[in-house]
Amino acid sequence: MTIRVLSEQLASQIAAGEVVERPASAVKEMVENAIDAGATTINIDIRQGGRAAIKIADNGRGISTNQVETAFLRHATSKITSADQLESIQTLGFRGEALAAIAAVSQLTIVTRTRDAGAGVRLVLDGGHRVSMESVGAPQGTVISVEKLFFNVPARLKFLKTVATEKRLIDEFVTKCAMAYPDIRFRLTHDGRINFQSPGNGNLRDVLVAVYGADIARDLLPVGDEEADLTLAESGRSVQVAGYAGPPSLHRANRNHITLFVNGRWIKDRNLTYAVVQAYHTLLPIGRYPLAVIFVSMPFDMVDVNVHPTKTEVRFREPGRIFGAIQKSVRSVLIEDTPVRHISTTHFESLTQPTGWEGRSNQGFTAGSDDDLWRRVASHQSADPAAPMPNYPREMGQLDFGVQPQMGLDLPRSPVVPPSMPEQPARSLAGERLPIMRVVGQVGSSYIITEGPEGLFLIDQHAAHERIQYENYLAAHEKKEIPSQGLMAGTAIHLSPDQATLLQDHIPILEGLGFQIEPFGPNAFMVRAIPAVVAHQDPTRVMMDIIADFERGDRPMQQKVEDKIIRRVCKTASIKAGQTLSRVEMEELIQQLEQCHSPHTCPHGRPTLIYLSVAQLAKEFGR
Repeated sequence: MTIRVLSEQLASQIAAGEVVERPASAVKEMVENAIDAGATTINIDIRQGGRAAIKIADNGRGISTNQVETAFLRHATSKITSADQLESIQTLGFRGEALAAIAAVSQLTIVTRTRDAGAGVRLVLDGGHRVSMESVGAPQGTVISVEKLFFNVPARLKFLKTVATEKRLIDEFVTKCAMAYPDIRFRLTHDGRINFQSPGNGNLRDVLVAVYGADIARDLLPVGDEEADLTLAESGRSVQVAGYAGPPSLHRANRNHITLFVNGRWIKDRNLTYAVVQAYHTLLPIGRYPLAVIFVSMPFDMVDVNVHPTKTEVRFREPGRIFGAIQKSVRSVLIEDTPVRHISTTHFESLTQPTGWEGRSNQGFTAGSDDDLWRRVASHQSADPAAPMPNYPREMGQLDFGVQPQMGLDLPRSPVVPPSMPEQPARSLAGERLPIMRVVGQVGSSYIITEGPEGLFLIDQHAAHERIQYENYLAAHEKKEIPSQGLMAGTAIHLSPDQATLLQDHIPILEGLGFQIEPFGPNAFMVRAIPAVVAHQDPTRVMMDIIADFERGDRPMQQKVEDKIIRRVCKTASIKAGQTLSRVEMEELIQQLEQCHSPHTCPHGRPTLIYLSVAQLAKEFGR
């Protein structure tokens, strides 16, 4: 086999794959160049998610005529001149690869002019090759138009995600840039429609209003103080932590809403993200995560950004100290904002109840009311961890199972194939349907004990109710008779640009599942109706949980999207662990579970029950 040196063109196309993975990568590189050039206004215009065209215009310093061609050569940069400067990089870009990589896989036109130049220059490249170059009239700054991205790399083009996904990734990056540089005015348009714009007045809070909406931005708590430093004791080097953190009442279903910046660079770091999560320890329900925008400033030689071509991964000289600084800063502002509670096993003093907090305590129980929640938290934090939980009475009134008359058990059901379960003799049952059972009681406010013909059943009340809701919902969906509950005044929700793009793409599917949603201004929607099964839930919380499910992955087939939404709705509507039930409520739940086609697992695959036969019980007791 003969070894050959690749041509410059082929080498450039291969290198482009490392730097420009998708349209959002090209936008990132060109916007960062504009920031490094001192721009105060950056306009980004996207067509078809970046597949057709990307146009970025800035009012920065521009590129001189005699250097514009050099800028598109590999490893050509104005950011560094020696290897020593790699140890303290102060600019966003420095590799000198981005423009060459983008030009190699697109048809590119650049128009640029410096302040002291009498005229600008326009350079046209096709696949990295010069087509034309001429003098033109132009304002100070740079305009780069990228068309037909990956036109000469079919494999890369083939594996791009949907237009909606590519748009969402671009939205995510631009909003992060706007947070990092509030003194720069960003404007992002998709197919001629303004999707996001920041004021550029230097006020971060105003940018957060544009990203998250006025209600959320108003509730965010300021972190850090420009006058105070958090000092790394061993090295004597100072690190400043600033930004905003959401109160414990403001939480999300995943970590995607924790945004980190280091010296103005948006980064992705699991350890630092975990530091923010740890700052909320015991303050958030299980499975929920905070919303936070955290800025870390430190000497440039304390962080290595030359780790990956995308420059979103960095390494720290003292990662443990950085972790502690972030955790301490965020935790301190949360403690200051939270009233001090003196809690014991027998007495509760100044027990302030947060509004709208539905979730789980540290023991894994979910409260049916705020009173129950704080009592469980108090029991968990008592001096005696082994002390039994007091038997507090639940609120009066029947439990609303969320099963409407139109969705009762008399509806025909679609066959549901149960997820596979590991073979465990203690849980095996003869036949698919459950036998008639007698309710014995409830343990831990989470599990129902029942007696069957030949043994004992322990039933997870949340998983069981989720299975009931799921089969009812599927039956109604098959008949296209999902009942909706109209909202009298409607509920307005404001989303970040990337979330708005995601929701807009799924509105037709949601409307077929009992929702009624309509656009209500830039990145805002009005929820007019929700499925009747979740009519007693907060519509905003229901929608945000569904959007969080969408954010976890690209859009699969419509059938899978519908199933994901149905499972989320059923999970939200189901009774929770930690909720005390009356005997009548337990009996009703068991009767409905007995009639399910697949009663052994919840829609997510977890078991709904554990079965202990009489023979096994006798064996355990040595009979």
